[in-house]
Amino acid sequence: MSGLERRYHRLLRAYPAEYRRARGAEIVGTYLDLAGPGRRWPSPADAADLVRGGLRQRLRAAGAAGLIPGVRLAAVLAFLTATALAGTWSVLELRPPPAEWGTPTAGPFVSIGVAVWLGWLLAAVAHAAAPARWARRVIAVAVLLTLAVMPAAALADLPRPPLLVLVPQLGLGLVALALPDRLPAPVRSLPLLAAGAAALAQTNLQPPVDFVATSYQWVGSQVLPWTAAAMLAVVSLLGTWWAARADPRGGWALLVLLTPLGLLSLHILAGAADGLLHGAPRPGWAALAATAVVVALVGPALLPLAIALRGRARGAGPLGADARCPTCGHTAERVL
Repeated sequence: MSGLERRYHRLLRAYPAEYRRARGAEIVGTYLDLAGPGRRWPSPADAADLVRGGLRQRLRAAGAAGLIPGVRLAAVLAFLTATALAGTWSVLELRPPPAEWGTPTAGPFVSIGVAVWLGWLLAAVAHAAAPARWARRVIAVAVLLTLAVMPAAALADLPRPPLLVLVPQLGLGLVALALPDRLPAPVRSLPLLAAGAAALAQTNLQPPVDFVATSYQWVGSQVLPWTAAAMLAVVSLLGTWWAARADPRGGWALLVLLTPLGLLSLHILAGAADGLLHGAPRPGWAALAATAVVVALVGPALLPLAIALRGRARGAGPLGADARCPTCGHTAERVL
């Protein structure tokens, strides 16, 4: 066995064991036939293709074949929401407090967050005009900008958007990295249109004069919960529509979006946890931080739990293969 063949067999471990025994030799043989002369290592494209194929087979064996379409749907909705919020925050950045207030600003802008929002708007343009692989790269840059603005503001001693705004944007961006390769042109243009519509709406949303210096907090407390509610309503309606056609992608999309939804609703969730159940909750920093940690831990943990429960309900064996008889519904052990 050559070194290249051994390396392909290692990558083949992404597939369930039963599938490897049945088709592993055929799969590796195909890749070897297509490999160029003198190649010693699988190409990155081949490696990614094998890993993706193995993941699909494992999900199919666990009865979670709808997860990948659900992730793609979640990515589209997350990116649409992220760009709409970027349009809102971009307009807000153009409204620094009066100079006589002595409030720190980043030149003509409220904070250095303007660079983050421009990155997201550029991602919306790339999504509408460029191939999907380039759009995902620009989204990755926007995610890195969202992450980097926190240490950059500390090093430069300049104001930045509050974590209440940055953390949900980061959660949405991470989900948006799973955008599908092929989307209709009208759908590709939706994030750019959403950003423009949100920016136009923000021009008509003026915080009270007393709150100009802290307008991020004021607008965030108004916009983010409603954004979460709208996002939840959309994914629920789409999920119901697909569920009527025996397509579970809507349910999987909702599971994937639970963490961004929780982060968008952080102000309300933290207020409820802090015992403020009436009126506009104003939780303290400790309640916000603790709630964010819980959302960040619980949300992602629910997805593998749902996959495991789905596989258990279908009688999946330890190797991930569906062990139920298609006729009587008993497990393979009982059939034998």
